Amino acid sequence: MHKSSFSKALRRMFLLTFLGVMFSANAQFGYDPSDEVDPISFSTEVEQDSEDVYIVKVTAKLVDGWHLPSQRLLKEDELGPEPTELNFSFEGSEAYEIIGETIEPEGIEAYDEIFRTDLKYFLESVTFEQKIKVVDASEKLNLEILFSVCDDEKCLPQDQKYYTYEVVDGALTLVDNEKVEITEADSELQNQLKVDIKNTKSFSKDLERSEEESSIWTVFFLGFIGGFIALLTPCVFPMIPLTVSFFTKSATNKRLGMMNAILYGVFIFAIYVLLSLPFHLLDSVNPEILNNISTNTTLNIIFFVIFMVFAFSFFGYYEITLPNSWSDKLDQKATSVGGVIGIFFMALTLAIVSFSCTGPILGSLLGGSLSASGGAMLLSFGMAGFGLALALPFALFALFPNWLNSLPKSGGWLNTVKVVLGFLEVGLAFKFLSNADLVENWGFLKREVFIGIWVVVGLLLTLYLFGKIRFPHDGPKQPLSKGRLMIATVCLAFTVYLLPGLTNTSYANLKLLSGFPPPLFYSLYPSDANEGNGPLGLTAYHEFEKGVAFAKEQNKPILLDFTGWACVNCRKMEEQVWSIPEVYQTIKDDYVLISLYIDERKELSEDEKFTIERDNGTVKHIRTVGDKWATFQTLNFKNNSQPFYVLLSPELELLNSPSGYESNSDKYLEWLKKGVENFKSK
Repeated sequence: MHKSSFSKALRRMFLLTFLGVMFSANAQFGYDPSDEVDPISFSTEVEQDSEDVYIVKVTAKLVDGWHLPSQRLLKEDELGPEPTELNFSFEGSEAYEIIGETIEPEGIEAYDEIFRTDLKYFLESVTFEQKIKVVDASEKLNLEILFSVCDDEKCLPQDQKYYTYEVVDGALTLVDNEKVEITEADSELQNQLKVDIKNTKSFSKDLERSEEESSIWTVFFLGFIGGFIALLTPCVFPMIPLTVSFFTKSATNKRLGMMNAILYGVFIFAIYVLLSLPFHLLDSVNPEILNNISTNTTLNIIFFVIFMVFAFSFFGYYEITLPNSWSDKLDQKATSVGGVIGIFFMALTLAIVSFSCTGPILGSLLGGSLSASGGAMLLSFGMAGFGLALALPFALFALFPNWLNSLPKSGGWLNTVKVVLGFLEVGLAFKFLSNADLVENWGFLKREVFIGIWVVVGLLLTLYLFGKIRFPHDGPKQPLSKGRLMIATVCLAFTVYLLPGLTNTSYANLKLLSGFPPPLFYSLYPSDANEGNGPLGLTAYHEFEKGVAFAKEQNKPILLDFTGWACVNCRKMEEQVWSIPEVYQTIKDDYVLISLYIDERKELSEDEKFTIERDNGTVKHIRTVGDKWATFQTLNFKNNSQPFYVLLSPELELLNSPSGYESNSDKYLEWLKKGVENFKSK
């Protein structure tokens, strides 16, 4: 087999596919912000504008993955995060004159799925400017900054920052902040938040690391499975015997041919890993860029069109080919370049064409698994798994050439695979259109409409596999093979599984597809407000002391739930894990649930408000219920992430390792039951 013939066999559907699928494979990737206790820092400076007028500048710098809300909601009547506030104050009614409003840059305006409204926020760094006129130079000017930083899943409780300015040598100048006095009443209220958690040494566990390792290997495995599925596509499968035979027969000796084929497989693996590296650069430039791709309306509509074009190409209605000039250059390079570089070039060619046929497989597997965790690092592991699965056959069949005889011959079944991929691309195309609809809140592709489209696609695919629908490149009608019948049955079962999603019943959740269709709240059916005082109607205490007292009275263990109204993973846990009947019943019957909302905006009474001094010397004023419980969590558990679950006895003995987000309901149920078992053993 000549290299020119080899390259000609691989040159379909390259240009549009390479661009479209590179984005599609990452369109659902999110960024996993680290759980920093202090994800924002402030600095301030003063510039003189005219004789008595100064510009006070306040700059906020944010840790990667976090953003700072604007001073104003775009829609005043909509729910949103706490707006950033810069409050200037001074003694005397005319000591200073505040000129105009505080100026802020344009920032980013985008639809927020947590609050379901358009919001304005700032990434990385933002500078606010306020003009101040000095009237009485003997008075000090005080600045209080109220702020709440958010990531893709939650907003931290509102915090404060203070600065003091005064006129020194005829100019307004920042002065060292006077240390806020912590009174005995403040110390007493702070000490009341500290509780004596016992038995902590028995459950030392690095939760964050175990979750990260689990995610890495999960996405690697999913990528590996996706790579094996990709082997059955028309772009890859015929190349296995051709490529192995080419290397083994063209080499001067058998050993060299085997080494070349193995090297070819190694290059395939390396290329897929290398394809993920640019996203690490994007991640470092702007940690939210991968998520921004998934929420960009124009890009999502473009991907919808591209995937529909690919789908009808796979159905056989037309062929997408490279321009002749590209084909000629490809042939020249394949012919002229030899040795290791030539092998790399051939591997790169296969990798590019495999994207044209199998990119949607990789995109759906990785997109569904990454959600908001890991960013580009998980992408690299997913690509590595995918590339390894594609590379293995070339290496193994080179080592054991006799295995080639056991491979099924290319034929009509490959066209069937191609048509099936066409149906999959139609389904994936509507996912991109759904992204655009959600971002713009158009409302024409509600959850039930989306699932209805998938039901139609599933029915058409089932009819095709049963031979009731034909496409242009299908060969003569043949009796149904066992394999085709089995796949058709699976498709029919999956379509039937989708049907409850068209209803507003308790079966509409479709947990196997969680995160892929539009969310449950984006529905044609208006949902009734939850009348219970806890998630899913569970009885919950929202005061720690009252919950502990009830637990002592009932002699039951405590499930301490640190949660938030603006916490996406908290809602996922409640809707997808707590809703499992056995999990729900265990929480209801065996535990006293204490749910503490760290972003609750309800004001504390005046005698409950206090000020604390952090370890770094800064102070925080506890003003709201959310401030109180966020501080309670940080003081006692050195953690400020949500959801965060702690199992305690009524005597505040730790019954199991604290748990964060756990999507596996079986593991979460086992964790709950272990806590009950440990409680009873005491």
